[in-house]
Amino acid sequence: MPAVPDVILNNGVKIPQLGFGTFQIEPARTRETTLAALEAGYRHIDTAEMYGNEKEVGQAVRDSGLDRADVFVTSKLNNYAHAYDDALQAFDGTMEALDLEYLDLFLIHWPLPGKGDFTEPWKAMEEIYRSGRAKAVGVSNFQPPHVRRLLESGVVVPAVNQIEVHPYLTQDAVRSFGAEHGIATEAWSPIARGKVLGDPVIARIAERVGKSTAQVTLRWHLQRGDIVFPKSVTRKRIVENFDLFDFELTEADIGEISALNRDERTGPDPDRFNG
Repeated sequence: MPAVPDVILNNGVKIPQLGFGTFQIEPARTRETTLAALEAGYRHIDTAEMYGNEKEVGQAVRDSGLDRADVFVTSKLNNYAHAYDDALQAFDGTMEALDLEYLDLFLIHWPLPGKGDFTEPWKAMEEIYRSGRAKAVGVSNFQPPHVRRLLESGVVVPAVNQIEVHPYLTQDAVRSFGAEHGIATEAWSPIARGKVLGDPVIARIAERVGKSTAQVTLRWHLQRGDIVFPKSVTRKRIVENFDLFDFELTEADIGEISALNRDERTGPDPDRFNG
């Protein structure tokens, strides 16, 4: 089984660069599919209170037989909980649902710029981090001005920013801002909900290297340095999405795929989305 490379976060915590996402996986199927991912070799699982499947993710981690220290688990703060006390209570709820002794990474799910001050929940995130119950804290869907406000008002620098990234939305400016401040980029919707899989540029590269267009796209993410966690509910696709370490894309391949950027989102615009 190939070793997944780690990304070292700004506080020294190691996160596997390839993980398994659970967005839109029904709770009734989450334990089964998460176990299949862990059996395939994934050691990084991404969930959120908003997904409604934290309990089943925690069950899968416990049932896997793996040491807790060998599985990196991420969850996220729900949008209703942006007041300080609400954020602390929401984290308690996440930990109760997961039934794990600690969380590896906890994120503010959305900045919600029109609903109040997202620096308030960040104070709670810093408290959670200081308590040791979360090994690292970060943000999701934050634009550079949002992150800059946290850097100005807070003490802890976010470890990651989890944003929508794929060949049609390369997010170069947000990724560069993160790199300048030691904030790792995590890519959600890495294949644009399937939209890039029929792209002729990616298809041509996939044919040459003998891989699927999904594998080529995920490999593009890895070689650019992003942390990525594809989602599937079928065992065959779960295994295929893990099979990314026996080939490499050329610099020309990466450039061609990056040039497909259209600044085209599949999800909400973080500057306008308010939950």
